[in-house]
Amino acid sequence: MELYTPVLALAVLAGAFAVFSVIMSAVVGPKRYNRVRLDSYECGIEPTPQPLGGGRFPVKYFITAMLFIVFDIEIIFLYPWAVQFDQLLLFGLAEMVLFIATVFIAYAYVWRRGGLDWN
Repeated sequence: MELYTPVLALAVLAGAFAVFSVIMSAVVGPKRYNRVRLDSYECGIEPTPQPLGGGRFPVKYFITAMLFIVFDIEIIFLYPWAVQFDQLLLFGLAEMVLFIATVFIAYAYVWRRGGLDWN
């Protein structure tokens, strides 16, 4: 348990900072409520009217999110490989080439299907 004491202390400190920030923003922050401030903001685009209870997200949003996750995971796997590259030698190089090739095939597939068109 002694090894986890610094981690536990840091987690408590982070949680306390988060709670403190939320409470202080509510107490000290401005209290100007109006219709425009409570409206949703979509990157400068006029928000589309939504039915009561919310609307449906376009499928394009989910495809973009999945692409982000795939390439984010690829980067996560590249870091340890880069750190241990000297010890892995040819085996590590061959495995990473196979990994990057599979990710590139997925990227080419998405590109060909029009998943990267932002229209």
